[in-house]
Amino acid sequence: MDIDSIIQPLQRFGVHLGLDRILNLLANLGNPHHHVPVIHVAGTNGKGSVCAYLSSVLTEAGYRTGRYTSPHLVDWTERICLNEEQISSEELNQLFQQVQAAIPLNEQSPTQFEVITAAAWLYFAQAKVDVAVVEVGLGGRLDATNVCLEPLVTIITSISREHWQQLGPTVADIAREKAGILKPGRPVVVGKLPPDAEEMVRSRALELQCPIFTPQPARQIATGWAEYETIQTSKFIKYPLPLAGQIQLNNSALALTALEILQQQGWHISQTAIENGMAKTRWPGRMQWTSWKNYQLLLDGAHNTAAAEVLRQYVDSLDAVKHKSVTWIMGMFADKDHADIFAALLRPGDRLFLVPISVEPWPGRTSANLDELANLAYNLCPQLSDRQIHPDLFTALETATSTTTKEDLIVVCGSLYLVGDFLQMRNQ
Repeated sequence: MDIDSIIQPLQRFGVHLGLDRILNLLANLGNPHHHVPVIHVAGTNGKGSVCAYLSSVLTEAGYRTGRYTSPHLVDWTERICLNEEQISSEELNQLFQQVQAAIPLNEQSPTQFEVITAAAWLYFAQAKVDVAVVEVGLGGRLDATNVCLEPLVTIITSISREHWQQLGPTVADIAREKAGILKPGRPVVVGKLPPDAEEMVRSRALELQCPIFTPQPARQIATGWAEYETIQTSKFIKYPLPLAGQIQLNNSALALTALEILQQQGWHISQTAIENGMAKTRWPGRMQWTSWKNYQLLLDGAHNTAAAEVLRQYVDSLDAVKHKSVTWIMGMFADKDHADIFAALLRPGDRLFLVPISVEPWPGRTSANLDELANLAYNLCPQLSDRQIHPDLFTALETATSTTTKEDLIVVCGSLYLVGDFLQMRNQ
């Protein structure tokens, strides 16, 4: 039995927040999560890169390190890693079969995300990891990852308005859900938050007597290098910063603060491990430079307003882009803030190529109506030099590359699933 035959039928259960099903499933598996020391990471944006930094440094420090993230870009195996290596398809298939055997026929079926989360806990327990870096899937309080009782440290990277359909209409509502990962007395590292969100998180931390740490962003000191001021001694640590974008000064500081807390707990993480681990960090699909038929492309999910603002800030910082138009190849799901994303990205003279997102693997998700997107983009930015609708990403790329020079910038963005489609297409 292959992975898809087990995991795909569970898609029909969609997003169904709650902890009862995952707790019952884990109990039937012998509660593997009780044997896994955890760093738990929530937030609207930045979760993945913070997890990538932590996993890379802890692996470099000699610890047996698990990492669980979502979504994947091309293959399910991307979600579960051990010492920076993806789980093999064979191992994941065996885990899914173990998890499936633990689902009683007379109980409500777990969701797809709950099944792969249970598989991750089982894998980490069987592998006897020293630590697992675990990314929240959606929200926090009722997310399937929120079963660890005493995390080594929790992190809330950022909070903005996304997934309000499940988490609540305001930033404060969303913050309340994300603060649900805090546990009594356990330290929490918090990024820069909107005032309403910060008040909510701090109130919850105070209620649970959680030590709270809010580091300043790191400072860029040279191309690809940054400097971080430690929270305990105010010393400065210099380190490589391979991930692109100004936002990584924030994200890397959050990861380094969490590592500093671990050092205070007795973990042996040397400056050499920090430098080497940060240098080796990779996080595909997020401000990733790649190529298509000898044309340079920039890939980024940019699936919400805050992420779109960060992407535009990065694009504007590129010397090669100044005073030039940008070609945006975009696909978005129907439930996103299209107007705010367009407003963040589009500028007069830019070109916009709209494509659908393949929703076949993601039941319950709908690709946005392309005609409506085109009209919305024109209303927001009537000075666009071109608007086009294409039936698929390949056609859009062919048209974009045939009508630009190799010095012009083409950006594929709007959804991580669209980025995943590109990576899969390129690898074929």
